[in-house]
This record gives sequence, structure tokens and C-alpha cells, in this order.
Amino acid sequence: MTLDEAIIFTTEQMETTGNVLPLLHEVRHALDTLVDQKTPTVIDLRRIPLSADDEKKLETFLGIGEVKATISALGPTVLQESRYPGVWLETHYNEDDEVMGKFITIATVPSILMAQVVDMKDGFIRLTHDLDTPLNSTEPSDDSVEKY
Repeated sequence: MTLDEAIIFTTEQMETTGNVLPLLHEVRHALDTLVDQKTPTVIDLRRIPLSADDEKKLETFLGIGEVKATISALGPTVLQESRYPGVWLETHYNEDDEVMGKFITIATVPSILMAQVVDMKDGFIRLTHDLDTPLNSTEPSDDSVEKY
């Protein structure tokens, strides 16, 4: 067992830990910091003692907002905006749909959704190539969409 594994709390047997309300106050403080200083915060829920009942209470309190995003890479990652804009629940699963990580992200947009510079450069090259290809071509380059 590594140090990281040793500090992940498992409280399945407990009814409640009493950590929901302090955690929600931390979220409120982080949202205030985001608004005032434009500084995002990520809270790793696997590093805080929470029972299954606590997690359910937390998710119920945060609610469901307007935006949901799913990323497919080595298992799905689901980002759900809460009913409080700027507060996101981020859950990472492995290929067997087991939860590998769970976070509350307080940010205008979670960084995992932001395009990386190297990916944008590759996209620019592919887009340029696809635009330079005759429109009647039936062979688009990798990952390109139907041409108009």
C-alpha cells in the first residue's frame, strides 16, 4: 500500500461523518475566491472522510445545474455543474465503471474541458489540410467531419 492509498478515507460503515456542512462552507469560500480573485479550487472528495450517506447529502444539496459534459478517455469522466454556477461535481471512472476519483471543482470551466495548446495546434494543421483539400474529395483526413 502506498502513502496515497493509505490516506484515502473509506467510511462505508459510518452513517455520517459530520463533514458535509464544513465542506459546503469550504465550497462557499472557494466560490467567493473564484468571483473575487478569479482563482479556481479543486476539492478531492476521496481525501475527506465521507460516508455514502454524506456523499448523497452533498450531491443532493449541490443539485444539478444546466451543464453536463462527458469525456471518454480510459473510462468516462462526468462533469456536472451544480445548481450553483461555477461549482462542478467531477467524477472519474475506470473502464469497469468504478469510481477512480471524485472532486468538487470550483471554476468558471473545469480545466479538464479546456483545449490544450498542443491539441489546438494539431487541430489547426488538420483543419488547414482539410480546407486545402478539394471539396469534392470523398476522403476526409482523420477525424474530420463532412465537408460543406
